[in-house]
Amino acid sequence: MLVVFCVFIVSCKDDKNSVKLAANTDETQTKPNVVVIYLDDLGYGDLSSYGATEIQTPNIDNIVNGGVRFTNGYATSATCTPSRYAILTGSYPWRNKDAKILPGTAPLLISTNQETLPKVFKSKGYTTAVVGKWHLGLGNGHTNWNEHISPGPNEVGFDYSYIMAATQDRVPTVYIQDGNVVGLDPNDPIEVNYQKNFEGEPTAISNPELLKMTWHHGHNNSIVNGIPRIGYMKGGEAAKWSDEDMADHFLVKAQNYVKNHKDEPFFLYYALQQPHVPRTPHPRFVGKSGMGPRGDVILEADWVIGEFMKTLKEEGVLENTLIVFSSDNGPVLNDGYNDDAVEKIGNHDPKGGLRGGKYSLYEAGSRVPFATYWKGKITPKTSSALVSQIDLLASLANLIDAEVTDQNDSQNLLPVFMGNTENGRNALIIEANTKTALRSGDWLLIPPYEGRSFYEDVQIEIGLSTDFQLYNLLTDPGQKFNVAQSHPSKLKNMITQFKKLRGDAYSSLDELELK
Repeated sequence: MLVVFCVFIVSCKDDKNSVKLAANTDETQTKPNVVVIYLDDLGYGDLSSYGATEIQTPNIDNIVNGGVRFTNGYATSATCTPSRYAILTGSYPWRNKDAKILPGTAPLLISTNQETLPKVFKSKGYTTAVVGKWHLGLGNGHTNWNEHISPGPNEVGFDYSYIMAATQDRVPTVYIQDGNVVGLDPNDPIEVNYQKNFEGEPTAISNPELLKMTWHHGHNNSIVNGIPRIGYMKGGEAAKWSDEDMADHFLVKAQNYVKNHKDEPFFLYYALQQPHVPRTPHPRFVGKSGMGPRGDVILEADWVIGEFMKTLKEEGVLENTLIVFSSDNGPVLNDGYNDDAVEKIGNHDPKGGLRGGKYSLYEAGSRVPFATYWKGKITPKTSSALVSQIDLLASLANLIDAEVTDQNDSQNLLPVFMGNTENGRNALIIEANTKTALRSGDWLLIPPYEGRSFYEDVQIEIGLSTDFQLYNLLTDPGQKFNVAQSHPSKLKNMITQFKKLRGDAYSSLDELELK
C-alpha cells in the first residue's frame, strides 16, 4: 500500500537525523507518498478553519483540522514566482536576481543543475508529477510554442507535467503536457509577444465590445474567451483552454495520476489556480458564495480538494499519504479585473486580521494557511511554530531518508511538520518585490526602503518606509504600532541578525544605522 504525504507548508529547525521515515515502523511498509496542494493568492483569513465566518470550506478544513494547523506558516514571498521557486528548490528567491513575477515568455528560472524537491524524491525511486500552475519559465527565452518546449518541469525532476505556462491572466492560454502544447493544430501555429500586438488581432483597448469581463488595470492586451489578458497571442485556437472548466480539468489530471501510480511511491505537486484572477468559476459555483467570483472560486477549490481526497481514499492510499496544504502568497481583491471582489466582500476579511496583502512586506503578504495532514500518523493540533515552505525540501528528504547535497536555505523541520515538537525556525527572511524583511521569534523588522508605501491599483499597503519598522507580532499581530524608536536595543539586535543572514547578498545593509 502506498503512503501519500500531504503537507501544509511549515519550517522548523532540528537535527536532520532526529526523525527518520515515520512511515517505516516496520520493514514491510512501503515508502510514503507525498502530495503538496498549493493554492494561488489564498489569504490567511480565507478559510473557515482559519477563522472565516462568511465562507465555509469544509473539505480544506478536514485537512487543516485533521492535521497540524500552523498559525505562523509562511511562503517565502508575497508574490507567486518567487514563492514557487523557493518551495521547489529550498533556496531563498532573493538569491536569484531573476526570481520575480515572470511573463509567459520567460526562460526556465530553475537551473537544470539545481537540486529540487522532485529530484530528491526521484533519488529514492519515486515517480514525480506537477499538475496545474507553473509560472517558473519555460525554454530558453526564445520559445517556439509549436515545437517541443525544453527545458521545463521535466528537466528539473518531474517525470510527468501537465501545466499552464504562467498564470490564467497571461498568454499563452494553453495547456502543456510534458513540453508539448495540448491539442495544437499545426496549421494554426501559436505566436506570443509581450511587447507588441500582432496586426489585426483584437485587444481590450481596440475591441471592448468583445469582452465578457472588463479590466481594471494592466489586463488589456489580447482577448481570449472574452477575457482580456496580459501579453499578446495569435493562433492556437484549438488548443486554447476553457477558463470555466480549468479546475475540473486539472482535477482529472491529478486524480488520474494517483490512479495510475498508486502501486508505486509518488510525489505530486498539485498547484491549483484559485483564487487568482481572472476568477472564472464553473457554472456549478457561480453565485454560491455571495461574495462574487472570488468567493465562488474559493468554494470551487474546496470542492476540488474534497474530490481529490476522495480519490486518495477510494484508491486505498489516503492513510499512506502525507499532504501539505498552503498558498503561494497572501490575498488581493482587485488584481486587474472588475469582478465585484471589493464590492461584495461584506464582513469577510481575507487577511485574517493581519496587515497588508499580496505584494506586501507586512504579514498578510507571506503568512498564509499552512497545514500538514497524514491520517493515522499526525495527531490533530494547532502549532505556533515558525515554519516556511522553503523547508519542505530538507524535511521531506529526511522523511524518505534521502540526501540533500546542495548548500541551500532549507531546514529539516520534519518533527514540527509531524506535530511532534514546537521547535520551529528561529528566524526567516521574507520578501516582496525584491525587498526583504526579517521575522525573528515574535518580532518583524522591515528595513528602510525608498518607494511607494501604498499600491493604489490594488489598495494594499506594501510596507515600504524611509524609517525602520519594528513590530512585536505576539502583542500586535495587526502591526499597528511601530516600536523601532522605543526599543533601540531590540532594533539593533535585529539589524545585526538580518545582516548576518543576508550576507553579501545585501551589501546596502552595511550602511544601516540606528536613526
